[in-house]
Order: sequence, then structure tokens, then C-alpha cells
Amino acid sequence: MKKLTIKDIAKQFNVSISTVSKALNDSYEISESTKEKIQKFAKENNYKPNFNALSLKNRSTKTIGVIIPTMLNYFFAQVFKGIEKTALDKGYKVITCISNQSFEKEQEIIEMLSNGSIDGFLLSMAKETELNKDYEHFQNSIENGTPIVMFDRVAKNITCDKVITDDLNGAKETVEFLYKKGHKKIAFVSTVSDLEIGRQRLLGYKTGLESVGIPFDESLVLNIKERDYKKYGNDLKPFFKANNVDAVIATGESVAISAMKTLKKKGKKIPKDVSVVAFSNGILSRHSSPKMTTISQHGEQMGEIAAKILINKLENKTKEVIIEVIKTDLVIRDSTR
Repeated sequence: MKKLTIKDIAKQFNVSISTVSKALNDSYEISESTKEKIQKFAKENNYKPNFNALSLKNRSTKTIGVIIPTMLNYFFAQVFKGIEKTALDKGYKVITCISNQSFEKEQEIIEMLSNGSIDGFLLSMAKETELNKDYEHFQNSIENGTPIVMFDRVAKNITCDKVITDDLNGAKETVEFLYKKGHKKIAFVSTVSDLEIGRQRLLGYKTGLESVGIPFDESLVLNIKERDYKKYGNDLKPFFKANNVDAVIATGESVAISAMKTLKKKGKKIPKDVSVVAFSNGILSRHSSPKMTTISQHGEQMGEIAAKILINKLENKTKEVIIEVIKTDLVIRDSTR
């Protein structure tokens, strides 16, 4: 027979895991009737608390759980490098898991590691979680004493430490840079339009246009559903056919490289006819032809800061909530005039 877990009890009464935990621990925060029901059910069904997990929870494991949404993004590899470097310096081990943009997988990882295997989480939210706007698993983890520091893709409604990029100003300053180089028809191509980082970048693009006096033109914005990068050209071909642009800002490297390829096939010279700039300063940009100008989000620095904040919280039991914003830089290469 399968061993009854806190999660099973939570499901039975349609309450959160933290409510069950508090009820079983006789917390004053839970009403007497709820406590009675939960405790009775747990007793009748022979619920045994995981004492191994409890004893671990009361002492430090010197291990941090890291959850990233995808392996295929160089930016997250950079963040991880920063996390690992800082964790090792401070004597912590790292367990890394990939949610693959899945809400369910992210929930499972948090549940699995919250049993005392780790002291705290560093995580960037899965795309599905952000679209579902269901953050209960984060809240439960924090309430049960496993702190979370979010980076890059963060949940607005969850009170925890966060490290984010100044996406808005990154895009705004890029528009201003391109305008100074003589560009007037600047396109914006996004594969993250349904995420907050995508909305911030689009807002920055609009703000940049406003600051240089170019009216915003909806037809110069292309939102591509994030999928196999080999198919980006299917959306880009008709877009560049319909719009004679002289510059492109892309939200990622692979879509920027697809844009360069599509423009070259149209007979355009980069950067003579069209300049191209991409968010994230990864490997692709340095090896593209021509080498790509990028908006660097300083992934490694983001990882270092996030790890330092979490370790400080674990060791000094600080209650203060920190929001750290990392400024972007333009790394100028050969894809811009």
C-alpha cells in the first residue's frame, strides 16, 4: 500500500500543503474544526510524518536547489555558472533541475526537493506557470521554511527576493543607439510576447521610439510563437516582404540570426542596409556572420547575486525582501552600422 503523504491529505480536503502541515502541527493559525478533520483523517489512514525530512529540515544541508526553465538557452547556462561559482565559494552544493517550461514538472521538483534535501531554491519560472498564474507551490515552499530567490522570470504576486534584468531600458537604449546611426524604420521581433520579460522589452521599444520622436507603428512588430527555431523563417519572410525595415531588434539570438539569414536572401546587406541587434549575449552572436551586436543581460552576474542573496538569507535568517535590478549593456559588433 502506498504511503500517505501530506499532498494526499491536502488533495482530500482541497487545501494547501502548508494548511495540512500547520494542522498536523496544531498551529493556532488553523481553525479548530479544520485541524480536527485533518488530524482525524491522518490518524485513521495511518499517516506517518517523514522524520528523516523533519530532522534534515532542522539542520542545514548546505545544498541549494536550482530550477531553470530550459537547457537550450545560453543565458541560463551563464546564470548557472554564476550560481555554481558563488555556491562553491561559500561551501554549498547545487542540485540542478530543468522544468522544461512545464508547470507540473516545476511543482514536482519543488515538492521532491522540499522534503529536507535542500535549504533553499534559486529558480526562474516555467513558461506554463507564468501563463497559468498559479504560484501556490512557491507560496507553500516559502511558508514551510524553504526560501526562494527568483531570477529573470519572476512571479509578481509572490513576496520573495528577486533578481531581474532592466529589460525596458535595455530595449529603449537600443532604439536610441540605432536612431543615432541613422535608422528610422526599426522593427521589433519577439518570441516571448506572452511573458513579462517580452512585455517589458516591447514597452522599452515603444518608449525608445517616443524618446527619439518616431511614431509607433504596429505593423513593425512581429510576435512569433516560440517553437523550433528552424521555422522562424516562415514568419520572417512575409514580414520583411511587407515591411522595408532598416533595423531589427530581436528578443533572442536564434530569431535574430534567422532574421539576418532571411534579409540576406532578400539581397539585403548587413549592416549596410539593415542593422540587427539581439537580447542575450551568447555564443551564437560571437559566431554569427556578421558577428552580432547584442544587449548583454549579464547572466553570470545575475547568478552570482541570486546565490549571494539566498545564502545570506539562509545564514543570517534575514527577513528583508530584496529586488535587485541588473542594468544591461550594448555589446557592439559587426551587425550594426
